[in-house]
Amino acid sequence: MRHKVAGFKLKRDAGARKSLLRNLITSVILQERIITTVPKAKAVRPLVEKMITLAKRDSLHTRRQAAAVLNTPASVKKLFDTLGTRFGQRAGGYTRITRLGPRKGDGAEQAMIELVGSDLVKRAADRAKRREERLKARQEGRELEEKKEEE
Repeated sequence: MRHKVAGFKLKRDAGARKSLLRNLITSVILQERIITTVPKAKAVRPLVEKMITLAKRDSLHTRRQAAAVLNTPASVKKLFDTLGTRFGQRAGGYTRITRLGPRKGDGAEQAMIELVGSDLVKRAADRAKRREERLKARQEGRELEEKKEEE
């Protein structure tokens, strides 16, 4: 019986499990959305949430704690510069797990783990980009009309 035994073993020894989870955490932070199996997604979720909570308290100590877990300096930079500020007012629940169905090769249950609000941020950025393109097109149209009137 596994009474009061915390954590997920994921059928790996300690070193392989630690490496797998560190890679998954880094990927979620950099890409904001990854597809993996359900047990891996459930195992990585609390670790990603702890990293974001660290990022909300931006100090040298918390940056070093995050750098000890994350694999790349770019992931540490993104965690503290963008994610820490994005989730600054949110009191937890930074990730979402969505089940996707079985994988074709081995039938393993797939899941997508993503940061909450990442799709909204991307949509807002796309919307701002389209708005800017429309304004630019209008400006160019006005300039062409003015040139025609001068001629």
